Amino acid sequence: MESSDAAIETQRPQNHEPIEEKPKVVVIMGPTGSGKSKLAIDLASHFPVEVINADSMQVYSGLDVLTNKVPLHEQKGVAHHLLGTVSPNVEFTAKEFRDSAIPLINDILSRNCLPVIVGGTNYYIQISQYLSLYAHHGVLPSQLLQGNAAKNWGRVDNFRYNCRFICVDASLPVLDQYVDQRVDCMIDAGLLNEVYEIFNPNADYTRGLRQAIGVREFENFLRAYIVESSDEGNHLIDKSMSLKSVDLADKKLMENMREILKSFSDSQPKIVLKEAIDKMKMNTRRLVRRQKRRINRLKTLFGWNIHLLDATESISCKADNTWATEVVEPAVEMIRSFLNQDSSLVPDSDTPDTTGVNTMQRDLWTQYTCKACGDKILRGAHEWEQHRQGRGHRKRVSQLKKSQGFLPPEQHQLPQHVDCS
Repeated sequence: MESSDAAIETQRPQNHEPIEEKPKVVVIMGPTGSGKSKLAIDLASHFPVEVINADSMQVYSGLDVLTNKVPLHEQKGVAHHLLGTVSPNVEFTAKEFRDSAIPLINDILSRNCLPVIVGGTNYYIQISQYLSLYAHHGVLPSQLLQGNAAKNWGRVDNFRYNCRFICVDASLPVLDQYVDQRVDCMIDAGLLNEVYEIFNPNADYTRGLRQAIGVREFENFLRAYIVESSDEGNHLIDKSMSLKSVDLADKKLMENMREILKSFSDSQPKIVLKEAIDKMKMNTRRLVRRQKRRINRLKTLFGWNIHLLDATESISCKADNTWATEVVEPAVEMIRSFLNQDSSLVPDSDTPDTTGVNTMQRDLWTQYTCKACGDKILRGAHEWEQHRQGRGHRKRVSQLKKSQGFLPPEQHQLPQHVDCS
């Protein structure tokens, strides 16, 4: 372990040597529904930007409505990378994201354009620090580093890029209302068609695109609905081939689903369908809260200098002029100042780490699968600890221990899965 630390230390420039200026990258983050993608596209009117998608579900092909991909006509000619390019049936890991994103960033920079990374905050950490440590040593920073090196892992001054972090945020009540409205719009835009097409009762819903919020929520309805439709004379649709072309029988079933939702009667299928929609809204609101917590951790645990843009008013009133004055114009000034500076915009590396957080708490890559809660996926030690302490989880574990003698979990690193209880 000492030799590994020594090897890393030798890569650091000595104090008397000039520090090479790092390439500049803009990172736009924020909770779902805040307008991250819209801002990135609007910035193209001011800078030669290209967008790299870092949303863990939008990288997959398919489910364009459900994952809220930016339609081609709304991209306004701005190049988008890693958007709908990965097979929906595979697990696109952090390592694979890193291997794809780094060459893209370097290629964009080589053409004197500005890379703008939009989406998940966890993925960006992985392409900044995880990329070099994992590539050279094959293990996570928490396993490789000790002492000061471990404390400094994930901090901005260790990044290979000079980053301007911009967070588009809004108040929770406004985001909650917007999320509910967006789900309703998704239903009108064909969300039911998408979840029907990808539905496979034998599929693994913990991998690939099927992890997306809005897929599993409709599972109970689709299971009951397809069986009911077959009993009424329609043939039972063979869902062994996901994302297949829809035949006439499929179209008839999907039309019937929309009719169920529009009907005035409170039939059992309509009740189950509305429950699925409400569950999707609830889980999306929960995602918003998790994303906000993760962004706060980047500031408190890693000392990231994140520049906040408040989109509350623009989301509330839906006025283009408010969006321009409250979000776009301040972002343009932030980036222009960033690009005009010669020195790195990172905090002083000598600033003491006062968080008192150990390396284990900073490990954002460990993936946990909670068998007790129906193969629920948790990412990162913090998220797992919150889940484990939850009342619902503890109640289910207690019941399982009484009935089956459930064993305590073991922990592994990605890409392995963990059976947790």
